[in-house]
Amino acid sequence: MTRGLFSCNMVAGSLQLSVSLLVLLSRVLGFPLGQEEPKLTCGYESCHATKPSMLNVHLVPHTHDDVGWLKTVDQYYYGDRNDIQHAGVQYILDSVVDQLLKNPDRRFIYVETAFFYRWWKQQSSSMQQTVKRLVNEGRLEFVNGGWCMSDEATTHYSAVIDQMTMGLRFLNETFGPCGRPRVAWHIDPFGHAREHASMFAQMGYDGFFFGRLDYQDRTRRQSAREQELLWRASDSLEPPMADLFTGILPNGYNPPEGFCWDQSCDDPPIRDDPDLEDYNVDDVVRRFLAIANHQAKVYKTNHIIMTMGSDFQYENANLWYKNLDKLIRYVNAQQANGGGRVNVLYSTPSCYLQELHRANLTWALKTDDFFPYADNAHNYWTGYFTSRPALKRYERISNSNLQTCNQLEVLGGPVSRNGPFGKGDSETMKKAMAVAQHHDAVSGTEKQHVANDYARRLASGWQHCQVLVSNSLSALSGSSAERIYCDSLNISVCPLTESSKKFSVHVYNPLARPVTWPVRLPVNGSSYEVSDAEGRSVDCQVVPVSAQTAAVRRNRGFAVNELVFQVQAPPLGFTTYSVSLLRDGPPPASTQRRVPTAIQNQFLRVTFDPNTGLLSSLTNLETKQTIKLTQNFYWYNASDGNNSKSDQPSGAYIFRPNSSTPFIISKTAKTESVQTPVLQEVRQWFAPWVSQVVRLHHDSRALELEWTVGPLPISDDLGKEVITRLDTSIKTSEYFYTDSNGREVLQRKKDFRPTWKLWQSEPIAGNYYPINSRAFIKDDVDQLTVVTDRSQGGGSIQNGSLEIMLHRRLLYDDVRGVAEPLNETSSVFPEGLVVRGRLLLSLDRPPSAADAHRPLAQQVVLQPTLTFTDGDLHPNTRLEFSGLQAALPPAVHLLTLTQWDEDSVLLRLEHQFQSGESKLNSGPVTVNLQKLFSTLEVLGASELNLSANQWKDEMTRFHWTPQTGEKPLLKTLGDPSAWEVTLRPMEIRTFLLRVLLR
Repeated sequence: MTRGLFSCNMVAGSLQLSVSLLVLLSRVLGFPLGQEEPKLTCGYESCHATKPSMLNVHLVPHTHDDVGWLKTVDQYYYGDRNDIQHAGVQYILDSVVDQLLKNPDRRFIYVETAFFYRWWKQQSSSMQQTVKRLVNEGRLEFVNGGWCMSDEATTHYSAVIDQMTMGLRFLNETFGPCGRPRVAWHIDPFGHAREHASMFAQMGYDGFFFGRLDYQDRTRRQSAREQELLWRASDSLEPPMADLFTGILPNGYNPPEGFCWDQSCDDPPIRDDPDLEDYNVDDVVRRFLAIANHQAKVYKTNHIIMTMGSDFQYENANLWYKNLDKLIRYVNAQQANGGGRVNVLYSTPSCYLQELHRANLTWALKTDDFFPYADNAHNYWTGYFTSRPALKRYERISNSNLQTCNQLEVLGGPVSRNGPFGKGDSETMKKAMAVAQHHDAVSGTEKQHVANDYARRLASGWQHCQVLVSNSLSALSGSSAERIYCDSLNISVCPLTESSKKFSVHVYNPLARPVTWPVRLPVNGSSYEVSDAEGRSVDCQVVPVSAQTAAVRRNRGFAVNELVFQVQAPPLGFTTYSVSLLRDGPPPASTQRRVPTAIQNQFLRVTFDPNTGLLSSLTNLETKQTIKLTQNFYWYNASDGNNSKSDQPSGAYIFRPNSSTPFIISKTAKTESVQTPVLQEVRQWFAPWVSQVVRLHHDSRALELEWTVGPLPISDDLGKEVITRLDTSIKTSEYFYTDSNGREVLQRKKDFRPTWKLWQSEPIAGNYYPINSRAFIKDDVDQLTVVTDRSQGGGSIQNGSLEIMLHRRLLYDDVRGVAEPLNETSSVFPEGLVVRGRLLLSLDRPPSAADAHRPLAQQVVLQPTLTFTDGDLHPNTRLEFSGLQAALPPAVHLLTLTQWDEDSVLLRLEHQFQSGESKLNSGPVTVNLQKLFSTLEVLGASELNLSANQWKDEMTRFHWTPQTGEKPLLKTLGDPSAWEVTLRPMEIRTFLLRVLLR
């Protein structure tokens, strides 16, 4: 970032940089204020020379440092618990810096900013200056640069953007331009999402390298020399906005066989004393040349890359560098006598990428994604799409809490950080959420004690945020009354509402449009009066707590009833509802033991089979469309690896049922129903460990299925993978659709891959895909969309059906490194974890379906935050507030509003519809930045790239030509004015705003 922070239109007048902004600018640029920018030789300018007439082998020294996996983040950093795994990140960085100083030719790349940040804070100023010099000279290079290397299947795009922004901001502010990574580096995630590639392109990366892809895909690409390609990662964004050059590494991320020289390796060192009997230089050179020449046959240019490192290596960097120095010297010595055609050099991924760009070739074009991933015929890594479903849900809730925290820090001003309830902060939550995006965190592929640590961090972050939220709401409402948070409402636990005769419910809506949301509060009274912020009476109903809920509370709450009502909250704001116990009110609704023929409201009608108690049809009353719909629960018997042609069991990563036919849990459901004007419920029991509530609120266009699964029984010594399956009359022709990280939707087809001819060896696991926020099936007439409340795996194994995996409990490890079975228990559920979640079903005509599922999915991701106060509120309390002057248009989503510095905030606006998916909402939309906020005066704005570490108009990237021969050039369509910005389908625009509180 090398220019002024803000630009304004002429009406606003010229904006001069304040002293604080100049200080910020000097910090961003990484050199002292008042001095000239030092000449930098980092990045592409720091690359070693190559030889055009030779095969150039780029050796990339690196370490892969999981931000939690077998050990917690802290244990990995400090080198604790080496009885689990010998790994200490602080010693790796100590050792690498020492070794880089001994030879200016040496290079090293580092990835995980979460670890580097911690190490950097512990260094002396002299060491920090030394490291800055290494970075400025390109000897130490950061790649990827996010807080962690995120998972790609189970992460939501908003959380990925946040964690990348956090890591890249630290690098930018610490090292200036030389700290900015040029290359995205995802060497360990287990499959690759198209939306990640799109995000990386919009963050300004020139290329992307990874190590894992399906074994059949790799074989085909090797034979066609297409292991380097151009990934067109969006159907909506104009090329090359989402085009990303992508390279597949030859050995995953490990060194070639026989060339690992870490203290954790067993390969022999280079013994180069000719007087010794075990001299082996000739053998080393011969073996290396054979490997290099073999690798060159499956890549396209005279440049190849070799990753020289692996998990937590370089703790004693001298071992690696001493042998790499010798390897380079002795292989290159072959050139002197004319017999050597191989040139070896220290390099980085960006230097290698530069040579590929210089080759000026055309590249194979890819438009789908890299899911599912299999490393062998029976080893599909599709189980982790669902592993640890409770953690996956907690991570998603935490993301919503963080966005509320960020927004209220801005809207409430400085008092939010230091107010009547103490000092609050959002940083703890930001770091916890960033770590949770790691590919062994939300993925569910970590050891149990590590999963517990991720959850603990998220809980601690929310505690810090609660203070901030309370301070902010106090300032905005004018009330200093204590606010109570009830984080267990999903199991009907809230001590305040269970005991109080009068209380207030404060509903904060983090969406930039009004929201209607059902509230269910545990109570012990039989009748209540609810009034809104205007004093108007609100329809409400008291219903008995379901047996499902009572069973999972485990003495953590004692409410016998639930108070149910709908709240309406303004955009980016709060409203208040008053609740009072009535002495002589009507009794609670009663439950009926019979199966109702149907439940319906003004929008939907749902019928049930009276003989089975199961769903039988779904009707959209507005569009007059009806489908047959049956829904039930099943479980796959997880392979134990002993009774099949392969010894591969199901585990945290791998899904491998031992049969293609799942076991039905029950063909019928025991039922009871609750039917009131406010809501209608059919409560279903399929087994002691599987139940569900089919719920229809009076004004909802979506049918809610609230499922409760667990503890999964294992007394029969069988691992179980539980699914729910929706069977319909929709004629799908083996197609179905899933989202990519919560954004664009991709078409899937059973037993098919768009880029190679698939040999299907696992008919169930090989047809599972990640579902991050929604999946749907459709034909020309009907579309059934399912919106999920967390990341899950699913597929369409039979025509007209959609199945989603809900819970897994396994008795064997799948031999992918985690070294323990996925068998979750807790102190509350020692016999096995119970998980509860929601699926929201909508039925629409395909041309208009996105108008319903796009906002619905955002509403599930960013749900309202509820706080409570006991007794009467002060009469001068402000009961309703919106941070916006007006709601944003339906196509526009406010993705980010967060404090950046003292007088600046970061704003992201996104167009949440794909091109052509909606007649109403897929067109361009213009928003006026000055007219957005009610409490903020916007003085200036400058546009940044997606990750907020470059000015948008200064972001340049390598251009690549696909084999189609086209050379797409991004059309620059200007905004109407400096303040009015236009968003096109699937476009995210990021702005740094200078603001004043009104």
